[in-house]
Amino acid sequence: MTPAGRFAPSPSGELHVGNLRTAMLAWLFARSTGRDFLLRVEDLDRARAGAEAVQLRDLEAVGVTWDGAVVRQADRAAIYAEAIGRLTAAGLTYECFCTRREIQEAPSAPHAPQGAYPGTCRDLDPAELDFKRSTRPAAIRLRAGTTEYSVQDLLHGEFTGVVDDFVLRRNDGVTAYNLAVVVDDAAQGIDQVVRGDDLLPSTPRQAYLAMLLNIPIPEYAHVPLVVNSDGARLAKRDGAVTLGDLARAGVSAADVRKLILQSLGLAGGTLEQALATFRPSGLPREPWVWSGPQ
Repeated sequence: MTPAGRFAPSPSGELHVGNLRTAMLAWLFARSTGRDFLLRVEDLDRARAGAEAVQLRDLEAVGVTWDGAVVRQADRAAIYAEAIGRLTAAGLTYECFCTRREIQEAPSAPHAPQGAYPGTCRDLDPAELDFKRSTRPAAIRLRAGTTEYSVQDLLHGEFTGVVDDFVLRRNDGVTAYNLAVVVDDAAQGIDQVVRGDDLLPSTPRQAYLAMLLNIPIPEYAHVPLVVNSDGARLAKRDGAVTLGDLARAGVSAADVRKLILQSLGLAGGTLEQALATFRPSGLPREPWVWSGPQ
């Protein structure tokens, strides 16, 4: 299997400038290292009708190309179930019946990291388990053997983060993101993950899970986000931030691509031209403040 990088959007709406910048960076990282570049649609529970087609169109418009067919998580329930089955057979899962409110109101376990699941359902006896099964459906949680794990990131260096008994499958039967992304990356031969640095805190959980599943841990690069003038992560409410909105304001996809490349300190009007000067060590480490086309 050819080593690969990827971009994996959720089809919940149009991509904005921040999403497109991350996609372009993921493409540059992959192509500059001779990797394939794959596209995966993460549509487990956030799909909006027509959004995927618009996203694919906009990626092509800014020059992001991909190898092979688009993969959709909604088609991959069987491989997620197999992975959870392997963990369950090894005694590494348990049923959890807690609501979000119960988790928020529960006292933290001694020495547990801030925000970690307190382990309420970790050691239910058979009678308690039978009773709770009669009250509501169960989520499936990982029975973690550590409270933290470290990963190496090309831009951030070593990063140590929380690992708790995180959810693998929700109580509505939907596979959780942390499980799906690990299984998908391994199945697709993705050994390089480039994504926004807002996802860095969840990465130790994913790397730890990969280790438990005997899956190679990919090379990570968490890139700075695009933010608005208040320093908040860019969102559609910030005005003309999607290709569609910008086109209506007279800004072409080629103009947007050029603006993004300039924000990265890269020369050239196309991604292929930008490859000549692309160096991860030279990338900006601070968020890009979007103030619209000048």
